[in-house]
Amino acid sequence: MEVIELFKRLLSYPSVTPDDAGSLDFIREYLKDYNALWFNKEGVKNLFLYKKFGPGENLCFAGHVDVVPPGDGWESDPFEPVEKDGLIYARGAQDMKSGVAAFVQAAKECGEFDGTLSILLTSDEEGEAKWGTRFALEELKKMGMMPDFAVVAEPTCEKVFGDAMKIGRRGSINGVIEKVGKQGHAAYPEKAVNPIHKVAQVLPHMAGVNLDEGDEFFAPSKFVITDIRAGMEVTNVTPGKLKMMFNVRNNTKTSMRDIERFVHKYFDGMNYSLTLSESAKPFLTDPDSKIVKVMDGAISAVTGITPKHSTAGGTSDARFFASHGVKTIEFGVINDTIHAPNERTSKDEVKKLYEVFKEVIKRF
Repeated sequence: MEVIELFKRLLSYPSVTPDDAGSLDFIREYLKDYNALWFNKEGVKNLFLYKKFGPGENLCFAGHVDVVPPGDGWESDPFEPVEKDGLIYARGAQDMKSGVAAFVQAAKECGEFDGTLSILLTSDEEGEAKWGTRFALEELKKMGMMPDFAVVAEPTCEKVFGDAMKIGRRGSINGVIEKVGKQGHAAYPEKAVNPIHKVAQVLPHMAGVNLDEGDEFFAPSKFVITDIRAGMEVTNVTPGKLKMMFNVRNNTKTSMRDIERFVHKYFDGMNYSLTLSESAKPFLTDPDSKIVKVMDGAISAVTGITPKHSTAGGTSDARFFASHGVKTIEFGVINDTIHAPNERTSKDEVKKLYEVFKEVIKRF
């Protein structure tokens, strides 16, 4: 089986989170000369495949076989890959069965490596991710089998294949502010404390404000208000409470404590409560680290392009590797139709991604 055939086979599995639909069993059989460990919990399946070729470091390729629900608007069956004009259409074509097919095929064909080559696959990246990669890595740590380096094959390229790789990711901090006032009749505002009026005074100083200046790798951390609600949807009653929700995609310069101080600066004396939760921590892999340099060289050798080093976008399972001190980067096909109807990627990109991963294994 060659990489495009493998790619189409993986796309045919209706693996909507957290159901792998049998795809992980297929991959385990396809790489039957690799050792296998299963970490399954709460309906989530995780597969760790590894093969020790020599005494060197452990390089892990990682990804997910689960996809988001197809939704409406498809011109073909989302789980029957259709090839048209050099493009392959199916749910998961970009996010991220292209990456999985590329590194599985590269691993299958590997005959020589100075160390351990491994693969970690989950069926719960698009969902809560509680029992997916995070859980599997915790189990590997207990066993003393944590990889040294990781390549997560999420789609990272922007305009042309090879133009961008991710060497880090921003974190994500969610917040809820509840401002308590005093409900009253709209005709007697002096007898009430309207939380909308109070909050409106500070919004110009908070909404869309940068909390830091960023740096050469990260954009500034921005205070993004996502929801404000109060009242009973009537015109003659002022509300007694207002709820405001926000999100900060933070870089390494802004912490939860910094956000707490920022909110208090403007809400001090307003009778409010603040709840913060961190769904992802920011991380940055040193641009001079071995994995970054090897990937840079491999991409350049295959495409003739020197990729830019990016930290843009949302979160991925790379954050779980980074939290264990694993030097982690992300590289994959162009990202422009993920989660959309008629998701697709080109055969040429998948072939080149496979060649890049072969080159990474060779150079490592």
